[in-house]
Amino acid sequence: MLDQITNLVREHLGNNPQVAQHIPQEQHEAVHHEVATQIGQGLARQAPQQGGIGGLLNQLQAGVASGSPVTGAISGGLVSALGSKLGLPPAATGAIAGALPGLLQKLATKANDPNDPSITPDGIGGMLGGLGGKLGGLLGK
Repeated sequence: MLDQITNLVREHLGNNPQVAQHIPQEQHEAVHHEVATQIGQGLARQAPQQGGIGGLLNQLQAGVASGSPVTGAISGGLVSALGSKLGLPPAATGAIAGALPGLLQKLATKANDPNDPSITPDGIGGMLGGLGGKLGGLLGK
């Protein structure tokens, strides 16, 4: 599932010129992987507080991603990791953080789309340490 999220990150950030111009070409893959990892970790931390995977995805899909506590929590960890691990400057981390709400909304939309098997709530739950089975009834499908 991390590979599918990384692909979504690659597509979303690659199509955002404000982000792409701030990331050195040789760091693109490392940045995409780190963003996907941070999203996964952030979702794992936030899912229990949001009523499980389903509640979390529904909140993100509803478009409240910008300014939401979920987005803020993920963004803080993401900016810190990109700065400390990859040495990205504030212009780059800020541009990526600015693209995060749209990325999270796109992730939630794909996960809740029964016609798109690339990213699923169960897959996200499995990636988060087996939460998928425990939260299966909360997926809101």
